[in-house]
Amino acid sequence: MPLPESIHLEVVTPERRLVSEVVDEVILPGSEGSLGVLPGHTPLLTTLGIGELVYRRGGDRRYVAIAWGFAEVLPERVSILAEIAERAEGIDRERAAAARDRALRRLRERAAETDFVRAQAALQKAIIRLQVSQGIGPSEPS
Repeated sequence: MPLPESIHLEVVTPERRLVSEVVDEVILPGSEGSLGVLPGHTPLLTTLGIGELVYRRGGDRRYVAIAWGFAEVLPERVSILAEIAERAEGIDRERAAAARDRALRRLRERAAETDFVRAQAALQKAIIRLQVSQGIGPSEPS
């Protein structure tokens, strides 16, 4: 049986369907690290962490900030159910920078009432949103 030539990518959040496209490659933020998917990939189910989803069609790359959820990979399809997902062009950079600064301030203050796990997650999400909004991922040179 010949390998498929493309992958149908679906990215869905509780609020909406964000992406439904036929693509050549998907790189997703698995909870244990980035995972590259090409057509014909072995089926798998993985949890998602906080990171950048990149998908490519020809020479065109698109970027999405993702936080938590699940991804199902099949030879011809990648289905992502994300708690939070935001396209690069939809990210408000000023708001993301303010969220980054708030999280950094909370972590530096070390107040007894600070939930450090939440503050670290907020910082990580804000940094990913800023990187994605520029089209510069954590693994790409700036």
